Amino acid sequence: MHSPRVQIRPRRRPPLRMLPLGGCGEIGMNLTLYGYDDHWIAVDCGMMIRQDLPNSPLQVPNLDTPKALEIVPKALFITHGHEDHIGAAAWLWPMWNCPIYATPLAAGLLRLKFAEHQLSSAAIHVIEPGEALESGPFTLRYLLLTHSIPESCALIMMAGGYRVLHTGDWKLDPEPIIGTPISAALFKSLAPVDLVVGDSTNAPMPGHSGSEGDVARALTKTLSNCQGRVVVSCFASNLARVLAIGRAAQKCGRRISLMGRSMERMVSVARGLGYMDDLPPLVPNHDLGYLPPDEVVIIATGSQGEPRAALQRLAQGRHPFVDLQPGDNVIFSAKAIPGNERPIEQLKKRLAHLGVNLYDEFNHPELHATGHPAQDELIKLYQWVRPKHLIPVHGEARHQQAHQTIAKQLGISAPLAPVNGDLICFDSHGLRCESRYPQPPCIVSQNSVVPHPGLEVHDANKARRGSLYLALPVTATDTGWARIGRLMLDASGASPLDEDSFNDWLDDQLEEIAAETLADLRQALQPRMVQWLAEHMQHLPDVHLQIMAAEMPEPAAYESAANR
Repeated sequence: MHSPRVQIRPRRRPPLRMLPLGGCGEIGMNLTLYGYDDHWIAVDCGMMIRQDLPNSPLQVPNLDTPKALEIVPKALFITHGHEDHIGAAAWLWPMWNCPIYATPLAAGLLRLKFAEHQLSSAAIHVIEPGEALESGPFTLRYLLLTHSIPESCALIMMAGGYRVLHTGDWKLDPEPIIGTPISAALFKSLAPVDLVVGDSTNAPMPGHSGSEGDVARALTKTLSNCQGRVVVSCFASNLARVLAIGRAAQKCGRRISLMGRSMERMVSVARGLGYMDDLPPLVPNHDLGYLPPDEVVIIATGSQGEPRAALQRLAQGRHPFVDLQPGDNVIFSAKAIPGNERPIEQLKKRLAHLGVNLYDEFNHPELHATGHPAQDELIKLYQWVRPKHLIPVHGEARHQQAHQTIAKQLGISAPLAPVNGDLICFDSHGLRCESRYPQPPCIVSQNSVVPHPGLEVHDANKARRGSLYLALPVTATDTGWARIGRLMLDASGASPLDEDSFNDWLDDQLEEIAAETLADLRQALQPRMVQWLAEHMQHLPDVHLQIMAAEMPEPAAYESAANR
């Protein structure tokens, strides 16, 4: 008799895992961990400014989850030099002490940050776009893209046979001012890829993001029509925009001056790499008073309403060398980042009070082009690389959902819109969320990373500071509940609260919550309210919520009130 044939089953391939700790469900603070067969790497390490919190602290990713899971990345790969991709490295990297790989501009900016923190920069390795390198089972190659900062790169990663394209931030710009347009042939050569982890920031935006070349021509036209001093505010990292402003000023017979520490630092590093050779000579801030106003263009930080930025000091009359006068001009050559609308609006009100002329994304949209892809660009890239699966990142829920809709139209599987702390598994069966780990915010306080103090109260033994009494009049509607009249709020010993933002949030929650009775509504609303207050107040008080039934006023009552 023949011996039975032995059937050898192939060894099952381990899954690829992904753990985002920043940039999912929000815009900013990007950090993603990738793991294969117990080897982990990190992509980007960013921060964001919490302008909704007192003193606008820096928020950085919380590393409690990887610590609890015994995950220590063996390497950190930086896609580009924006603060929301490198800004937390000096605080978090010492917990890993791993090699850091970055393109020349990002590496130069990181070295400055490390020097400020008295850290050795020996771990920072310069990678030229196009280069490939390995970390354990991972093979990665940097692929050059266009974005609002030079040297922005996607990463094509291969591990265990999986091919993943981590796009970073990008756009399709045919005229980027600095650098070259994206190579379609290069990205077509990658097809098909198994998974794209893609930028969702402008996924709801139809059409195309626009070109830096078009913005440069619009700036020249606008400056030629301005009388008096001109201040142009843009992101310090948008070196193509800074160069375009400088060239436009020169054409209009004006001299330029940089205002803001981050602007000066960024231009200094870029000049050392040869990116700003065409920038006209700079006038020091302290010499601006000697020049006629109509011969000056100031390129300033502060387009997002940052409280300590140059434009804010100008608006408040606190700059030591320049006082804005009626008839001067302020150009916002930047779009509001979601969440910054309120401080930007307050800044514009201060500037309007000074009598200056304002140019922004609403009355002059041609003076800015976003650095992120709109729908036509997303579709074109995916037609090039032909992904089988997509994870939408770098966006709030609405951006991620719009990105999922595009994927569905193209036949790409995109079942997940992850939030920070979602442990995602990718294997032959597709994408799934294995588990979820809450990510309490961490902020930088006195040069160290600490939990946001408001969130310490999730431990019932922690003491709260002050009391907040809330009386909420509501009425039932056809679809749920609505607030009637003014929220009555009494704070005793509690830290300041932005009532307008709180009211807006409260109205959204009432519209969303499905509750049959006032008791059900209170039970659903109370924990959400505590969470919101914890994230938006310096210290969480004891919260006392009373919900009262109220009748909807008759239309005649509204008419009578309007006539008074």
